Amino acid sequence: MSRSLHPNATHVADTLIARGHHGLILAHPTPVDTPGLAAAAVHADVGAIVEARVYLLDDDPVLLLVSGAHPPHLEHTAARLDGILTVAPEDLAVEVTGQPTGSIAPVGHPTNLPTYLDRALARFPVLWASGGCPGTLFRTSFPELLRITAGIDVDVD
Repeated sequence: MSRSLHPNATHVADTLIARGHHGLILAHPTPVDTPGLAAAAVHADVGAIVEARVYLLDDDPVLLLVSGAHPPHLEHTAARLDGILTVAPEDLAVEVTGQPTGSIAPVGHPTNLPTYLDRALARFPVLWASGGCPGTLFRTSFPELLRITAGIDVDVD
């Protein structure tokens, strides 16, 4: 018996397709809500797991796509982005992405968020990112992720 994807994942898949990605979202029967669990589910290095996190750059929300192997160093990253970087409140992150924290996809948000990609992700030929709801992932690459998010690469450590 097949089950349909959550509406968030369907929206993310549609957005991916509109941006030239194949749009295949995998739904896992086991939790994939941490980088370690996601990496185990797809047999990947934890560094190849893309964590999408909402921050405030000064007062404006931005999306940082970071490697699951390390958290961003906020002070260093803020200096590179020429502002003050703080973690966005959870309610704001949900509002600007339309997705639950811990399962935020790089695309498919109701708000057009400036997006920055952790350069450490470029080390991996295959990356895995959330499909916009718990238990979902999609496969991509660093160049493709830059393209589909219109993102800018940055050192976050």
